[in-house]
This record gives sequence, C-alpha cells and structure tokens, in this order.
Amino acid sequence: MKEIQARDIQAPQNTRVSGSNMKQEGDPEVHIGKNAFAPQSGRIICSNIGAATHHQNTKTVSEPHSSVFANYAESLLNADLAELKKIFEALNTRLGEYWANHRRTMNSPHWTPHWSPQWTPGGLEPSMNSYLIPNLHQDVGMNTQELAVTIPKPVHVKKGMFSELHSKVSEAGIPVTATHFDLQREMLWMGNYTGHVQSFLGPTMARYSSFQVHATDAIRHMQSLETSMLFLSKRNLRCYTRGGLVMFDYRMEEGADMHSLLMTDNMLLMGGLQNYVAEVDLNTLQETQKFTVEAPGVTIMRQTNRFFFFGHPSGKVTLRDLRTFRTQKFDAFPGGLSDFDVHGNLLAVSGFSSRGPNERFLMVYDLRRMRAATPLWVHVDPFFVRFIPTYTSRLAIISQTGECQFCEPTGLANVADIFHVNTNGQFLTSFEVSSSKQALAFGDSGGCVRLWSDTRDVMFNVYSREPCVVDALPQLTWNHNLQPCSPIPIAQSTPSSRWAPGMAPEIPQTIETVGFNSYVENPYACPCNQVPANKEGTPGHGYYNHVPESPTQTDEEPLLHTVPEKYRKVTIKYSKRGREDFDFKHYNTTLFAGLEPQIPNAYCNCMIQVLYFLEPVRCLVQNHSCHKEFCLACELGFLFHMLDLSQGDPCQASNFLRALRNIPEAKEMGLILSNCEATTGTVELGHLIQRWNHFILYQLFQETQEQEDPRAYRTPRSSSLGSSGDSVIRELFCSEVENRSLCLCGIETVHSSLMSLFNMHYPDSQGKRIKEYDFAEILKKSICLQQRSHTWCENCDKYQPTVQARNIRRLPDVLVINCEVNSSKEAEFWKVQAEYAFNKSMQKTDQDQCHVWIPATLKMSLSKSQRLEISSWPEGEELSAAEEAEGASLYDLVVTVPHILDSGTGGNLVANIKVGETYHQRKEGVSRQQWYLFNDFLIEPIEKSEAAQFDVSWKVPAILCYAKRNYHTKYDLRSKCQHNQSEVKSDLYRTQKQRKTDATFIPLTVSEMPRAGDLVGLDAEFVKLSEEEAVLHSDGTKSTITPSQMSVARITCVRGQGPNEGVPFIDDYISTQEQVVDYLTKYSGIEPGDLDATVSSKHVTTLKSTYLKLRFLIDAGVRFVGHGLQNDFRVINLVVPKDQVIDTVHLFRLPYKRMISLKFLAWYFLGLNIQGETHDSTEDSCTALKLYRKYLELYQEGGNHYVTKVLYEVYDKGFQLNWKVPDLDAR
Repeated sequence: MKEIQARDIQAPQNTRVSGSNMKQEGDPEVHIGKNAFAPQSGRIICSNIGAATHHQNTKTVSEPHSSVFANYAESLLNADLAELKKIFEALNTRLGEYWANHRRTMNSPHWTPHWSPQWTPGGLEPSMNSYLIPNLHQDVGMNTQELAVTIPKPVHVKKGMFSELHSKVSEAGIPVTATHFDLQREMLWMGNYTGHVQSFLGPTMARYSSFQVHATDAIRHMQSLETSMLFLSKRNLRCYTRGGLVMFDYRMEEGADMHSLLMTDNMLLMGGLQNYVAEVDLNTLQETQKFTVEAPGVTIMRQTNRFFFFGHPSGKVTLRDLRTFRTQKFDAFPGGLSDFDVHGNLLAVSGFSSRGPNERFLMVYDLRRMRAATPLWVHVDPFFVRFIPTYTSRLAIISQTGECQFCEPTGLANVADIFHVNTNGQFLTSFEVSSSKQALAFGDSGGCVRLWSDTRDVMFNVYSREPCVVDALPQLTWNHNLQPCSPIPIAQSTPSSRWAPGMAPEIPQTIETVGFNSYVENPYACPCNQVPANKEGTPGHGYYNHVPESPTQTDEEPLLHTVPEKYRKVTIKYSKRGREDFDFKHYNTTLFAGLEPQIPNAYCNCMIQVLYFLEPVRCLVQNHSCHKEFCLACELGFLFHMLDLSQGDPCQASNFLRALRNIPEAKEMGLILSNCEATTGTVELGHLIQRWNHFILYQLFQETQEQEDPRAYRTPRSSSLGSSGDSVIRELFCSEVENRSLCLCGIETVHSSLMSLFNMHYPDSQGKRIKEYDFAEILKKSICLQQRSHTWCENCDKYQPTVQARNIRRLPDVLVINCEVNSSKEAEFWKVQAEYAFNKSMQKTDQDQCHVWIPATLKMSLSKSQRLEISSWPEGEELSAAEEAEGASLYDLVVTVPHILDSGTGGNLVANIKVGETYHQRKEGVSRQQWYLFNDFLIEPIEKSEAAQFDVSWKVPAILCYAKRNYHTKYDLRSKCQHNQSEVKSDLYRTQKQRKTDATFIPLTVSEMPRAGDLVGLDAEFVKLSEEEAVLHSDGTKSTITPSQMSVARITCVRGQGPNEGVPFIDDYISTQEQVVDYLTKYSGIEPGDLDATVSSKHVTTLKSTYLKLRFLIDAGVRFVGHGLQNDFRVINLVVPKDQVIDTVHLFRLPYKRMISLKFLAWYFLGLNIQGETHDSTEDSCTALKLYRKYLELYQEGGNHYVTKVLYEVYDKGFQLNWKVPDLDAR
C-alpha cells in the first residue's frame, strides 16, 4: 500500500469520494459521497466495489464514457506524488472536454442534471482547487486492493451539522475571556484578558470596532443593550456605544470582585466573589438593593420566567423563585462548578470532583419536582454546557481542549455525535450560543475567536437592526511634508523641528550684558530654524530624544521590544482641578500606599519602598528622633508613618527629598539631579540607584548610631542584650570583612572593615562563548574578591603591584547586592545565563519554564576555617539540625530592583518586593506573603517567577536583596511614640523672651493641652520653588507635564473652643534654604525676607519643628477645621485620618457642582469681607471655624434638607454675581 502524507496533498474534511467498480467501460455512474469521512482515520478511502450502490447523501454523475476513469485508475495505483498531481490536473482538463462535447445533451429541455452543484463545465472551480487552497488538504491513503480518486470540493455546511465558518485572531497570545452575540445587531463581540474588546459583523466576521475598555483588568462579561454595550471587569461596569464612545463608568465598592451580569427589564444584576448580588437601576445608575448569597459568591447567573439561578464556585446552584422569593439549593459537584444552563424544566450542571478534574457526567435536575434526574454520562470532559433547542432540547457539551458533543439531556450520549474544534494546542476559554441557535462562538487562550454554524446563511438573531457603517477615510502618508502648522514643505535632509533646539554649551560663556539686555555672538553652529537630524534621519519631537545608552543597545542592533504597561513610567494627568480628578485606584487596588513621581529626585521611590518593607528599618527610623534640621532617618520615619496610615492613597516623599537635597555628601555623589537631567532622561538610572543605595545605608548608619536605644535588637543569646556600640543598621546590612594585601616584597597587610553591600563581578569571556555559571558561584567570587592592583607599600615606600583578597568574618541579616550591569558585556552575560536556566527548566517537568537565573533561596555558611560557602537551596525546604549547628543559614530573595529601558519615556526604576505577614496583618487583617510590583503609585501583585526574571532587552537588574530566614525575630519591632508635649510647650518659653509686639500667637498653657475631639482651625500658606511645565496643543488646550513645586511657608493653628477661641497658638514661618521663584504675596501674604531667620521679624522655625507639633496634634486626636485642607496636608506631607478633618469646602458644596471660595462664603453667611489685598492664614483659619459653626446652626434648624435648600440659594446667588464678592452693602 502506498500512502501520501498530509503535507503533500490533502482533501476537505468531512468528505470522501467513493468510486464505483470501473472494470467495465459501460459502468453507468460514479458515486460522490458526502459526510462519509471518518475524522479518526484521517484518510480518504474509495473502495473498489463490484456494483454501483445508492445510499443516503450520495449524488450521482451520469458517465457513459467512464473509460477515462479506468485509464487513470490504473496509473494511480503506481503513481508517486509528482505523477499524482499531474493526473489530477489532466483529470480536470479531460472532464472539461467531456462536458463541452455533451453541451447539447445538457441543454436539452427534457434533461435534468444529477451531478453535484460544485462541478462546472470548465472543470473545478478555482476556489475548490486543492492546489490553490492548502487548507483543503488532508491525508490520502492508497490501497493496492482499493481505488482512491480524490476530487476536491468546497467545505460544505450540512443542515443540522455544525462546522467552522470563520476564525479571527484578535490579539495573538492574549486569552479571550468573554464572547457575546449581540442581541440587537448581527455582531459578535469578544473581550480579552487585557481589557480590550473587538466586534465582528455577521458570518464573514468583518471587523467593526476595536477599543480599550479597561487598562489592566480582564473583560469578564458583556451584555448588549438597545444603543450600547455593557462591559464588566473586576471592579467596573462600563457602558460604551458600539463604536467605542464611553457613556458611563460605574465603580463597585472596595473589595468587589465581579464575574457575571444578568438583565431583568431595566434592572441589572451583578454577582461575583462576595456574599451579595447587587441590583443597579440603569436609568439612574443607582444601586437599588442587594441580595445576600452564600459565600464565596456567585460566578454564573441565569434566568427563566420563574426562577433566578445563581452558580457558586463551591459547586452549588441556588434557585430563587420570582413569585414567592423562596430559595432552593442543589449540591451539584463537591469540587466546584464550571458551567450550567437552563431550558424549560431542565437544569444541566457540569463541574469538578473533589479530586480536581472534570467529571465525565452532567447533573440534570427536574425543576418541576425539584429533584435530581439520572446523571448524563458523556464522552468528553465537560467545561461548558449550553442548551441548543431546535426541534429537541439538545445539549452542547464542550471541553477545554476543543472536544464537543451533542446529546439529549434525558438520553444516552453517542460517540458519533462528537466533533472537534481545532484550537492549535490552545485551551478554550469562552463559549457562547446565538439567540437564533444557529451560531456558536469559541474563544481560546491564544486570542483566536472561531465562528461555527450549521448553515452558510447564518443569522445571529431572528430580527436584527443594521449596524451603522461609516465610509473609510482616505489614507494619508504622514511625513515631514505634511506639517500641520506650516504649508511650506521642508527638505528631508534638514527637517524643521517643532521643538526649540538646545543652546550650544559655548554660548553662555560669551554672554555680555548691557543694562537689561544681553548679547552674544552667533557661532553659526547650525542654520537658522534647523536642527541636526538623528541617526534615523528624522528629528526628535519629544522630551526624551536623548536617552542614555542602554547596556544592551548597540549601533548595529536597535532595541526591538515592548515594555509591559505596568512596568512603564506612570505619570499623573492634571486637570483644571489639579490631581483631584485623577483615578489613583485604577493603578493601585491594594491597601499599600504608593509614592508620587512628579517631584524632583523621585527616582529613589522604589528604594524608599524597599526600606519601608524591611521591618527592622521601619521600626528603627520611626523610633528615631533628633534635633538635626536635615536628618534622613527622621524624615524617613515621618514618611513611613504616612505609609502606615494611608489606605491605598499615594503619598509624597517631598520632605525627605528636601532633606536629601540639603546634604552635601548627596550632591558630591551626584545623587541630586538637575532639572535638565530629570526632564530629558539623560541619566543612567541603574547606576544612579546603586550609588543612592550605598549612600543611604551609610547615612542611616551614621545618623542612627548615636541615637539608638541599646536594646534596639535582641541577640540569640539574650532576650534584650546589646551594648551602646550596637547598631541595627550594622546588624542588618553590614558584613565584617578582612582585607589582605600582599606586596611583591612579601609583606602582607591585614585590616578589617565593614561593608554594607557587595558589587557583582563577572568573569571575562575574552571573546569566547560564555559558559554556564551558577549564580551562587558568581556571588561567592564577588564577595570573596581577589584582584591585582597598584597600592602603596610602607616597606617599599612606593606604589607596588599587590594581590588583594577579601574574606568574610560575619554575614549580615540582609545581603544587599549591586548587580553592576552597566554595559552590553554584563547584559550579555545575564542573557546567556537566563537561556541556560530556561533550557534546564525545559528538561524538568515539575519546574516552571522561565528564564530565571537567580535562585529563590541561598544557603550560606562560614566554616571553622572562616571560609565562605554559598550554594543554591530548594525554596520550601529547611536546614537540618546538624547544618544549623554548623552555623549555616538560609537567605531568601525578598527584593529585586530592575531598571526599565523605555526609549519613549526615558526609562524608570521599579521594585519587586516580597511583602511579609506583619504588613498584610496591619493592612488587610490576614497573614500571608506576596510579591508586589511597586512602580511609583502603581502597585500590583505579581508571581515570584516574574520578580526574579530579567529580560535585559528592557528589564535590567540593578539591586538584589537576600534576607536571612526569620531574621526579624531578634529585633524589637515595637514602635514607640517619641513626640510629646515638650515640642509644643517649647514655643511658650521662646515667646516670653520676645517683645509682645512681635508675638503673633499665644502658645498653649498646660490646661489647654489638646484632647481628642477638640477643634483646631488650621491654614497654611505656600511659596513657589519652580514653575510648572505645560504643553499648549494646537486646539488651544493645555496639558500639564510637571506641576509647579510648592513649599510650605507659614502654618497657623487657632483654638477652636474655650475663652481664647480664635486665638492662634501656632503661627510658624518656615525657613528655607532653597531658591524661591515666586512668593505669591497676593495669595500667601509672604514677603521677601519673612523666611530668613537672620532678618525676619516673624517667628521663623524649621519645617521639622512645626511638623512635630502637627504630628502631636494628630496623635492627640484633635479635629482640624479649614478650607481646602486636602491640598494643605499634601504639601505639608501629612496624612490625617478622615474623621479628624472638617473641610468647609465640602460642607458648603452640592454634588457635581463647583467649589465655593472661602471669600464668597464669608461674605454670604458671615457678612465678612476677607482676603482684601493679601491672604492671612490667621484670618482664614478663624473664618473657617465660624463657617463650621454656621453650618451646625443650619443643620440643627432643618437637617440635611434645609442645608441643601440653602446651598441652592448660594449657588443661584453666585451665578448671578459671577462668584465675585461685591461691597457689603450690596448683600
């Protein structure tokens, strides 16, 4: 027998050509059978039978001259592949000649054709030619005893038999999470894992629309309305037109995890993994009621005329009677529920057993008797279940691998009813049936959507409206000749730039000033209105044209990669109201606080988060207190206190960065970026953060060493042991090393030192192929470094070549490693090692296949001979008692800080941190460990493999941290309040020494010390340190790139009760060493010289001193009253609990209306004309207190209804006056 494989020639699926016995020339007919092909065999067999047979689904071709077939049949038996193709081509030609010779017979009025309509007089149709369409090929088997004649024909859709019509790939590699047949239009919708949706028109699946619904969350359910579409994600319900215009965005409450939608009249039910189902009125977008359901929630909802059906992840299905509201529960599957469907009086459920995999049976329930019927055993692993009622109540059972079976719910499943969806190795992730029951839609994990039907003229709905289709716009070639602002074409060699070229460095050195004018000679370095082209021959049109050279980039091979969205640099989009309209919850759904990136030198946000999540460091700096004005340990303690109090809202590190800018060592190390470096991204951030890491550990060691409590940590030998020389920073990060230097003269010098971190050193391949190395081996050589260098020898009295060796004498609790990937050489080394790691994981079936070179756990020990041993260790295993007795320790990977290379934004730094149990316990009330990505104010949970995996084309390792297992148990992790009343009382003594005419406040007495619930009026004034950077667009709109940098200049607190109500007890002017570009005197009342302690007549103090007073008031539980306090606290860098803030800007505001100024409210309610020439913080804070008293009067007079009525009158008056305050007589 000769066989021809599928790659050579194939025939259509579900077809077979059956040739009759061709031994006689006068044989009357040839049988072309349909649907006789068996998918299991994959071959086309045509039997050599003795007589012509007639059977069902067989078409007959009258053939008086069948010798054509006989002659070719003899040649087919011994033909090879090339000859077989020639024979088929000749067969088509001879058939065409045959039909031409019998045209008269075919045109006879008494003659009826019996051949298949797929045949034409000219031979085969081009669309049916298997040589032109490779998809029509299948395996062909040849038997010496049988005759095989393959006649290609089109894919035929038999009525009642489903087959694939079309398939579309939406986004390759991104799983399809939801499919939906539009109930109003002939459209198929799909939503994927990244929140993108697409729609397709009719059975041809022509693309109609494509838009992004959610930036990060997957589309979990879709529902079509009359004029729009509803899309459900984890915490959002969004409505869009079919063209992609947003209509509304309904946000769920915190902690919601929605999965399913159900329409009931004009009400919408939403269920998910919470103990309720919410009902929302789509007319008012208000939640009307909640139905309590059994935990852990609802993932599938169905409806009939009588019941609501709720499917639970636990494997139960709950029925709620619409008339009596009584419930009925069915415990279908103990391992969980995968799908269920309802039709008539039958409920079919598929699910999982307690052992895990799908059970190969369906639970069927009779809704009339409310009891289970006989389970339906099937031949596939049921994952999706749908009723497809046509003439009978037929069930479609679909497995994730693509196996499909139709059967009756009360009958027996037949193997012959199984067909297969070709998923190309992907898993089916969604399944939907059209309302007409004529079409099926399958979505898979590879991003492909497949449309199946049982008819070519498929209709999704019985009655559908025509979609709105617009004409395509003409294609425009966007080049430099198509300048929107200039009608003059510019030559391609020297194109005009829309951005002003930078100033040549020699120009500022030759400037001459005469009066108010400056002059400089033009160096003519470049022609007028032109800039040099870059390497690609096109000018730059953005801020980040000059990105620093990447360690992995070369001139020959540009960077071709895509940075994932969550790793890209995030920015705050400012509106007219500043940052108030920005949705930070979209980027952070956790309760941990992010950090804002728009302030100068915020590149270190990632390392601030790293220090915060090291528990001993957090407790150490929060308990630290000193009198230095610029102390990084104190400022970190204040910042960490803010991160503790925040419930997911981002914080600013402005006070910490202000102190950093005023430390000379930071400037000497190049850690303070200029405005040009910060905006253009010309700094190599990976190297910069490694220098910052070295600096901050040294600085914390110096600042905390003198102030530390001797019992700051506990040693294993004593519960609270330690000497005055002990240091938490030293114990945590510092390794005791012994440095040996051997000169040529034979003199060896030995000295000991402390090292807070280690730099990685990589072997030199010297142009050869890079070998495979173990990470532990490279780390050991980097710690115990041996190198040759020229050093001073006292014996030789000159510089001599020496051999230097470093040995470890004590290991730290947290091992900090600078990766030092600063060139393409080191990046190539990491890339090759990651490939070796991936090849190893491919050989292990029990290991995730990923490019992870660094181990999750290291075993480190010092032998008796003080020799360091490092090796990789399985992550979940513990040391034996003997190994622990020998001094071995396990170090777990807890931090990775990568440098993200992105030419579009200039790159950024992120941190992957393994957050411990204590942090989750404080924030969420649960004890668990989880890896998180911290990208400024974007925080997202990630897998541990993602944290340890580095693709050096865009994700370059910068810093690694390994922590000793259970290291924190020996430290005292209690936070003690170091701030007491002495900080507030100290102003009393300072004021007594001043003249009474200079005093603008009266400090609190002992009897006036604040208590919980006391009212304190507060107001702050600010000065501007830098102007904002904005872009004016061609349509007249303005976009803020970087907001102006503000600094607090005056803080005033007034008494809110008692005989001295309204009298200030804090009125501090804050000194600043930074340059002020605008004192904003009209709005702040601050004059030049007021902030200079040497010449000012005001009470000038440090920001730290005033900050401690405010912290004392917050900790005492007072309630602050003011106007616009949210912005004041943000600039001061304070987080105040919401129940301690009374903001009059919100008390006197109607929903969705503008905020009313303090000046207008004081005029309308109090008859006061404030803020005349300048603002005064004492006057403003007293006015806010009076307004609050007025609000209480209005509320006591008529409640909320009366307050709302009065506010409507205020808004009417404000619109009449254009919100301008007239003279008092005009009121």
